[in-house]
Amino acid sequence: MDIVSRSVPVPTRAPSGTTNTYLLGTDPAILVDPATRSDELDHLVRNRRVEHILVTHTHPDHVGAVDSYADRTDATVWARNGRIDRFRDATGCKPDRTFTSGTTIHSGDKRVRVLSAPGHAPDHVALEAGRGGPILCGDCAVREGSVVVGAPEGDMRAYVTTLRRLWAIDPPALHPGHGPVIDAPRETLERLLSHRTEREQRVLEAVADGARSLDEILGGAYEKDLSGVRDLARATVAAHLEKLAVERRLSWDGERARTLDGD
Repeated sequence: MDIVSRSVPVPTRAPSGTTNTYLLGTDPAILVDPATRSDELDHLVRNRRVEHILVTHTHPDHVGAVDSYADRTDATVWARNGRIDRFRDATGCKPDRTFTSGTTIHSGDKRVRVLSAPGHAPDHVALEAGRGGPILCGDCAVREGSVVVGAPEGDMRAYVTTLRRLWAIDPPALHPGHGPVIDAPRETLERLLSHRTEREQRVLEAVADGARSLDEILGGAYEKDLSGVRDLARATVAAHLEKLAVERRLSWDGERARTLDGD
């Protein structure tokens, strides 16, 4: 399946200030994550018959132009089943149809399969472009750096599971929401899993050393300067604490953490 991407500037805290918008197929085509209007994207859309519009998730840096391109193309707009209100609030657009994990969306003789991929966001999905083809992974993975998984919306247990599922699928490539194509998916997924394991271990060690509040644990879990990203790091540590509490590896009540022996 033909995959064309354009990196469009977005007025949010998106990595590098841009989001990748994708067009799958030629005529007809599927528009994915129309983050904002741009002249280049307008030109692409104008020269293809867009039949469907989908988003990987409803964060602002992925949905800003859904309503505009829906009006412009008269395409069928899809949202995740059970998340219609969230989709409408984020996009200002009422979806025409809904999908669930495993739904196959046909466009001409091409097909896209929806894969549940929660963690970064509760409504997050990935899109497999053709049977055994590349996967548009949204904010599940990036080729460089890491993905923010921040509480209360981010779910670290779900995110780790999503990374493992993508690893098991072993697609030929991952097309992320930000940054360049990931042409060595398993290597990147293993790096991201290792990063989460290392951060989790630092959280555990901080609590074992007596850190109790979120800010105290944050100080023990990160050694680098957090200027400009402290709020994101704080939310990430909270997500790790929630995961560890569910797994009964420590106690966390939303304000204070303790080891399981109560110390």
